[in-house]
Order: sequence, then structure tokens, then C-alpha cells
Amino acid sequence: MAHALQWLRSLAHIVTIYTAMLVIGIAYFPWALVSARGARAACKTWCRFTLWTARWMIGLTYEIRGEVPQDEVVIAAKHQSFLDIILIFYAVPAGKFIMKRELMYAPIIGQYALKIGCVPVDRGKRGQAIRKMVADVEKGRAEAGQLIIYSQGTRVAPGVKAPYKVGTSVLFEQLGQDCVPVATNAGVTWQRKGIYRRPGTAVVEFLPRIAAGTDKRGFLARLETEVEGASDRLLEEAGGPEGLRPARALR
Repeated sequence: MAHALQWLRSLAHIVTIYTAMLVIGIAYFPWALVSARGARAACKTWCRFTLWTARWMIGLTYEIRGEVPQDEVVIAAKHQSFLDIILIFYAVPAGKFIMKRELMYAPIIGQYALKIGCVPVDRGKRGQAIRKMVADVEKGRAEAGQLIIYSQGTRVAPGVKAPYKVGTSVLFEQLGQDCVPVATNAGVTWQRKGIYRRPGTAVVEFLPRIAAGTDKRGFLARLETEVEGASDRLLEEAGGPEGLRPARALR
């Protein structure tokens, strides 16, 4: 009975936040049309609303740990669910994402993402995508701020391992900016798929930055070690999702 009630609360929350996305998107559209600042204000407002409603509708709270970067950096984050996107963007002053190209065509999300400086990438053409990604950032097509990339390229459930892709390493070398690793356990409460949301506290942790100029040959391995180690610690802290099996490799 309790599980069914929580499922209904989760469904109600989903309907609420996507309805709010439509309302906020329309309300801020005139400002967003002429200013990236307006687009970012709309996105921040929606994040704030989503986190506020999650607290009292489904019993989901959040915690931001570590030193949140205020300067221009590359943020290399663990990606477990839509919640970590919300939390990271809400925490940093001017976040912009490396995002899959298909999202450009999503109603509201796509238009606002482009306006705040997100960089769309065709994941099916890796070499070309990386070159274009670097070019788009270097030529100033993206707004200045914190460039957020998910190094595994997709959402990965807690306890599941997936390889880290070379794009983060290329950006780190080409842009000459510090890299801030980010760990999370957001997938414990807000799963990557499905409707059900568990009560609990989702944590996003900003880890010590990796200084620009660090040898790129060991950069990706270091990044993976630090992010995975911290994410595993946060997963253990959260008690792990119900029925989580031992970590298995994605193929």
C-alpha cells in the first residue's frame, strides 16, 4: 500500500513539474528571446520549483557538497538521472551542458538549452562531434560559464560501471581550464527510468579540481577514479537502491 501511494505521489510530481515547465517557459519567453540571462532565470526558477515540490510531494530532499565553482571551468560529472542535471545546474551560476543533438528539438527544453549556451553533439559521429564541440566552445558560440559534460555519455544506474569517454579529456586539454569532478547518488532516489521516486536525500558533491595543464595521459583515469570512488561512497551512505545487485559492466 505504501509503495502504491508513493508511486501515485511520484506520478503527481511528474505531472506537476512538466506542467510548470510549460507555464514557466511561456511566461519567461519574451525575456529569454532577447537575453540568455532571461533564459537562465527561467531554468533556475523551474529547478527551484521542482526541488521545492519534491520535498513535500515525494519526500525527496537534496544536499550540495564541496566547493561550487564560480569561474569558467569544465565540470565532469557522474550522470545517474535527470535529478543530477537539475541539481548541478541549480548549484552553479552559469551552467551549460554538452547535450545530445536530439534534445535541440524537444519542446521548451531544446530552445532554452540553446539559449543558455548548451552545445549539441551528434553522438553517432564521435570524431566529428568532438571537433565541433571544441570549436563551438572556443569560438564563443556558447555563453561563458561552467561547461558541464557527462564523461560516460549517458545516464548510468548506481552500482553499474561504464567507460569514461575521451571527449572530456579533449575538452580539458583544448580549453585550458580547470576540471571540477562531480559525484552523485541521485539515481538512488530518482531513477534514470520509470515513474517511481524514493524518499530520501540526493547528494551532488563537487570534488577538488584538477588543475589545467595536468598531463592528459593520466587525466581520464584520475577523473574516473575520483568520481567513481566518491559516487560509490555516496551510494553506500544512501544505503543503496532496493534490490541493487553487485556492480556489473555495461557493454
